[in-house]
Amino acid sequence: MPCTITLEFPETLPDALHETREQFEHEAKVAMAVKLFELKRLSSGQAASLIGIGRVNFLMMLKNYNVPMIDITESELKSDLTHA
Repeated sequence: MPCTITLEFPETLPDALHETREQFEHEAKVAMAVKLFELKRLSSGQAASLIGIGRVNFLMMLKNYNVPMIDITESELKSDLTHA
C-alpha cells in the first residue's frame, strides 16, 4: 500500500515558476527522488519507481540536475577494473 506525503506550498508558487500545479508537484517529486539517489539513500531503480518511470529514463534525466549516474573516485574505478 503506497504512503502519501503532503507538501504545503503557496498557491501562487506554480504560477511564479510558469508551471501548472500538476507540473510543479511532479517536479517536486522528481527533485526528491534525484536528491535521495544523490545521497545514496535510494538506488536508481527505487528512485525511478518513486516517480513512475523506468530506471534507464531516470538515469538519463540525472544530467538535468547535474547529478552523475555513477559517483565513484578514480581509485575506486581503478580497483574495480583491476579486480574485474
